Amino acid sequence: MTLNTFRIWAAGDAHVGTDLRAANRESLADAIRHSEGPNGFDWDVMIDVGDLSGSQTPPGDDEGREVVRQYAALGKHRREQVYNLVGNHDASSVDEATQWWFRTWVDPLGEHPEQSGVYADRRPYPIDGTWERYSFRVGNILFLVMGDRNDVGPPVGRGERGGYPAGAVTRETFDWWRDMVERHSDSIIVTAHHHMLRETTVASGPWEGVDNGYHGRFEDGGPMGASYLYWVIEPDGSATPDAQVFERYLTEHPGAIDIWLGGHTHARPDDTTGGRSHVEEKWGVTFVNVAALTRYHVNRSAMPMSRLITFTDGENRAEIDLILHTNEFAAQGVYPAARRNIPLRHRFRAP
Repeated sequence: MTLNTFRIWAAGDAHVGTDLRAANRESLADAIRHSEGPNGFDWDVMIDVGDLSGSQTPPGDDEGREVVRQYAALGKHRREQVYNLVGNHDASSVDEATQWWFRTWVDPLGEHPEQSGVYADRRPYPIDGTWERYSFRVGNILFLVMGDRNDVGPPVGRGERGGYPAGAVTRETFDWWRDMVERHSDSIIVTAHHHMLRETTVASGPWEGVDNGYHGRFEDGGPMGASYLYWVIEPDGSATPDAQVFERYLTEHPGAIDIWLGGHTHARPDDTTGGRSHVEEKWGVTFVNVAALTRYHVNRSAMPMSRLITFTDGENRAEIDLILHTNEFAAQGVYPAARRNIPLRHRFRAP
């Protein structure tokens, strides 16, 4: 952190296995090397919104080791400066230990440092919570990080043909989020999940994910909600489709949080499917789809990119930049035409 700024590098959807198979491309490591290189950009923490795996079926140890190897490209930053959540492609099968792959190889809590290389006591900002839902604080910014639950089996999670794309959280996670939001209204609140909420950013409306070719269509897996957070898993194991619990809460409590970070739907920088861009304001909240680092997972629409969010001490606005990691769309680096300045409910106070 510099004297008066704090920068979040928000990225995701590296799908490392896909890019290796398609072109021997290191989707995650390439982006890390770009960020730290001579034409790179400063960042203090990275929020990785999931889908490190490119597997359609539950990922295994080989891809886990590859993720760890690519994170080892970090030179100026520690692995513990990266805060991860689980995406739908990262999920274990219903007949495996719950989210064993993510917990072993990505490991936000540092439970398996011998495999993941993550040590909890090296975190610049300590985590409070579980692999499924946790918080951390930077000054007066409170981060609420939630994982996707694509591990529970059909119709919500993985079936015989692989992972279904529609997003899911447990009721316990939503209740935790609501409680944290209501107890910390004096904080700038940044929420992160793998999925966007319904009708917030590009292609996040009903059927838009499958009708426009961003996601596979699985009739028994909630295709209407393929591109947004669609399911809530109840305590009894049942699942409520198109639950919209976050949407209803934010409708009733506009401005309850400041920023929602997600990914999942890989869209080109200029894509506005559904009449929405990657960065939109709704219910007094700024929604940011940061995807994707992959170039070959959904080859038609994927374009290696991410976002950089800058908070300045004493300011009640933040700056969001689009980072292009290749030269295909425009020159590699910050893309000035996409820069956005967004409001915050409170002035940032640096730690």
